[in-house]
Amino acid sequence: MGGNRLGKIFQVTTFGSSHGRAIGAVVDGCPAGLPLDAQDIQIELNKRRPGTSEITTPRKEEDKVEILSGIFQGKTDGTPIAAIVYNKDVDSSAYEAIKYKPRPGHGDYGWISRYGHYDYRGGGRGSGRVTIGHVIGGAIAKKLLENFNIRIIGHVTQIGHVKAKRVDFNRIEEYTLENPVRCADKKAAEEMEKLILDTKKRGDSIGGIVEVITLGAPAGLGEPVFSKLDADIAHALMGIGAVKGVEIGLGFKVAKHKASEINDEYCIKEGRIRTLTNNSGGIIGGISNGMPIVARIAVKPTPSISLPQRTVDLKSMKETTIRIKGRHDPCICPRIVPVAEATVAIIIADHMIRAGFIHPCNIEIES
Repeated sequence: MGGNRLGKIFQVTTFGSSHGRAIGAVVDGCPAGLPLDAQDIQIELNKRRPGTSEITTPRKEEDKVEILSGIFQGKTDGTPIAAIVYNKDVDSSAYEAIKYKPRPGHGDYGWISRYGHYDYRGGGRGSGRVTIGHVIGGAIAKKLLENFNIRIIGHVTQIGHVKAKRVDFNRIEEYTLENPVRCADKKAAEEMEKLILDTKKRGDSIGGIVEVITLGAPAGLGEPVFSKLDADIAHALMGIGAVKGVEIGLGFKVAKHKASEINDEYCIKEGRIRTLTNNSGGIIGGISNGMPIVARIAVKPTPSISLPQRTVDLKSMKETTIRIKGRHDPCICPRIVPVAEATVAIIIADHMIRAGFIHPCNIEIES
């Protein structure tokens, strides 16, 4: 099985499954000299940890990370950083009765068609729980980027029909930590939470939109053809299981505009070249232009719902119905925020090294 690695120089390889012994990541290509300890990673993991509110799965996991290698005397030493999180609160009983019945909206049928033998418990390798590996890699990428004054901020902008109003970039990070929905618009957050709980009571789930903003990235990240920065960001974000669409900047809204309406015109602000607008989302021609890099993802509703759904019994090859039991999020968006942040951080860190802004051997060496 391939497709478990992200990045070209700063590489993150993830491993593990939802109901297996552990989940983790190996980060290769992180320069030496970066101060790093388990708490730096734990802070990010706590943001995606289950069982923290009524709008998340009740599965109780501490998600305590253990660093196995790559750190010497409190700093990265340039060797692979291996980190692991052990699964504790595992209950696979709900999956035995449906192991031959592909769950609608899940990857079960595709996985069994491709591999024949796979871990069906909790979705196995296809579970949202494997994003622990994303967050481990992203936490290290974030710490690396902080040294170069680059921040990655994510927030929920829409749940179902409820849309958040625009909030100043500098306040988003603060406001999203004040509510379980991770929405910077406080009024909209209350409406979103009510909608999620109402949907949960009906045995259903709901989707939404998450926005990720990169602040402080320099102009010059990305390649002009096959490794465009926006292409790599989109590819990485689509690798998150619940994501069904990615927009950069205006995204699909560009289709209804004229160039004269949305071209980002250049100006000089505080001695630097900037653009008057940021409709391109900080990337033009596949390369960053120094403006905030803005990406949005469309997150589908959690496919595991308690309502009856139609499926097929793969043993009898007859149509049947399925009721999914177990512990699931009624809305994935709040917990996908740190995953999306981590994913973008990995791509930005990788391109910072590839473009020569970060020395590949030691962060203290000027590139």
